[in-house]
Amino acid sequence: MSPEQIIVLAIVQGITEFLPISSSGHLILIPAFTDWPDQGIATDVMVHVGSLFAVIVYFWRDVLRLAIGSLNLLRGKMTPDGWMAIYILVATIPAVLFGLYLKKSGMSAALRSVEVIAWNAIIFGIILYVADMLGKRLKTMEHMTFRAAMLIGGAQALALIPGTSRSGVTMSAARFLGFERAEAARFSFLLGIPAIAGAGAVTMLEFVERGEAIPSDALWAAFLTFFSAIAAIALLMAVVRRTSFLVFVLYRLVLGLVLFALLYEWIPGWSISI
Repeated sequence: MSPEQIIVLAIVQGITEFLPISSSGHLILIPAFTDWPDQGIATDVMVHVGSLFAVIVYFWRDVLRLAIGSLNLLRGKMTPDGWMAIYILVATIPAVLFGLYLKKSGMSAALRSVEVIAWNAIIFGIILYVADMLGKRLKTMEHMTFRAAMLIGGAQALALIPGTSRSGVTMSAARFLGFERAEAARFSFLLGIPAIAGAGAVTMLEFVERGEAIPSDALWAAFLTFFSAIAAIALLMAVVRRTSFLVFVLYRLVLGLVLFALLYEWIPGWSISI
């Protein structure tokens, strides 16, 4: 990849991973709108790893509490932080199972299309709006339960389909369950840690098994992603504490409509490859 492509990938991934607008969808769109070759799933996973470190740094206090809670669990001592670690683990299971299904069935590559992204941008944008408008703002993370964790985890599994948005769909589920916006975002970010770490570990293991090194381009993209991701997290947390998700909903609707216009050449002379 060229330096320009690496920089663009890092900026796009860092910004879109945590804003509810789908990072995987935008990563797929980059080669569709440019002459650059598709960066591939391996690079997509590595830039997600860059985002992972951004979450760990930004929410280091929560991560430290979860780590201490997990250690106490191993010692047979149950604490609120230990329960939260269990909830996050439980909520990760649906995504792992669905991810294995997509990988074994070969559907992952088939879903990397502009049309899929366009439909999901609109559909899940509407779901985000409905959830945000109808969801009550009564619960914090301390009100998390096994049922709520499983429902949010089930929603997270859908984010493996490009255009859905992991943060968007998990925050939608949390809002439907009555969690405050900031708390929904906070749980969504923490929930992403094992999911993103797992995907990164699997990708690295595959390279090791093949006796290959992870491409340096992918590593550079992951490193640069960290910085744009930190900025995106701070932006989203500032937004959700002051207003609704409407601005992100409108962006998703416009994105979906523009993609459809390009796909079906509604505007003469304007098109995009699927």
